[in-house]
Amino acid sequence: MNEVVLTPLLDALDIAGIAIFALTGALVAAREKQTFVTMAFFALVTGVGGGTVRDLLIDAPVFWMTDPWVAAACLATALIAWFTPTRWWEGRLLDIADGLGLTAYAVIGAAKALSYGVPPIPAVLMGIVTGTVGGIIRDVIAGRPSIIMRPELYVTAAALSATLAVAGELAELPRVWVWSVATAAGFTLRAAAIRWQIALPSYKDSANKSASE
Repeated sequence: MNEVVLTPLLDALDIAGIAIFALTGALVAAREKQTFVTMAFFALVTGVGGGTVRDLLIDAPVFWMTDPWVAAACLATALIAWFTPTRWWEGRLLDIADGLGLTAYAVIGAAKALSYGVPPIPAVLMGIVTGTVGGIIRDVIAGRPSIIMRPELYVTAAALSATLAVAGELAELPRVWVWSVATAAGFTLRAAAIRWQIALPSYKDSANKSASE
């Protein structure tokens, strides 16, 4: 099947996700007092990492190799981070923005996977990969705890957006509405998790629990 045709909405979501993820990558390097080259590298890897892995898995052309604006957006974001104090970007506001990028990217990834003939459940997983892998690569390279190890809901928000996007496509609902609702639903969940520290129950070893009793 051919690649999903981007609407202005999906274009906007795509660029927003890339820019936000690129900013989080650049800020990691900025906090470590790295050079601009390192900041640009972190911006690029974080911005395109999830989409690159997705495209390789679904046997699609790697998206940023055919779109000259993607790398340019990452470089521009690194420049913004270079010329501004990190304190401007720290705190809950960046987490909220990251949540929007996460869920928008999850929708884009799921929609693109479906357009390449990927079955529904793997398509949902491709949406999750698209939204989360860039941040994971960033954290691994920086040698810090991965973003998916945060206590509040993160991957779950991406999963919700990807699932709704796939369900809407299978139901043959209008794509613009499906993508809008899917992004908004995942973002709302992520924002609520940040605001109220909502988390799924953690694993508890029953053997250790019995021993302690």
